[in-house]
Amino acid sequence: MTSGIEKSVHIEAPVELVWRMVTEPDQVVRWFADSIDLEATPGYQGSMTFRPEAGGVVEAPSTVESVEAPRRLTYRWTHPAGTTASPANSTLVEFTLTPSDGGTVLRVVETGYDGLGWPQDQQDAFVDDHTDGWSHHLGRLEQLFARRSADAAR
Repeated sequence: MTSGIEKSVHIEAPVELVWRMVTEPDQVVRWFADSIDLEATPGYQGSMTFRPEAGGVVEAPSTVESVEAPRRLTYRWTHPAGTTASPANSTLVEFTLTPSDGGTVLRVVETGYDGLGWPQDQQDAFVDDHTDGWSHHLGRLEQLFARRSADAAR
C-alpha cells in the first residue's frame, strides 16, 4: 500500500512565475484542468472540471486548505459534491515550490486516499490514475516553460 503519490519537476523559471501557474485560474487551465473555480484563499470552495480524452466530464469539488505564497498551496478534492471536504472523504494535494539552480522545483504530493475506506481495487485504480495524471499534467507544465525559454532565446 502506498502512502502518497509524489511527483517533482524542475522548471526553468522563478518561483513567483511558477506560483502564478499553480494558483491563477487563467494559468491553471493552460496545463491542468479544463476549467477551474478556485482561488488561493484558505477555505475557498470551488471546483475543477476535466474533460478526459476518453470522453465524459469529471467535476472535482475542491477546497483550499492552506496558502503560503509563493511557496506552498494545499487543497482537498475528490469529496462528493455538496459535502464539506474532510480527511474522511477527500484527498489532500500539496504543491511545494523551492528555488533551485536558477529555476524552481515544483513538488506535488497527494495523500489521504488510504483513509477513505475504499476497497483495495478502487484505491489501486485511483493511485494508478492519479499517478499517471500528475505525470501527464506536470509534463504539460514543463513543456509550457520549455517553449517559453525557447521563444526567449530566439
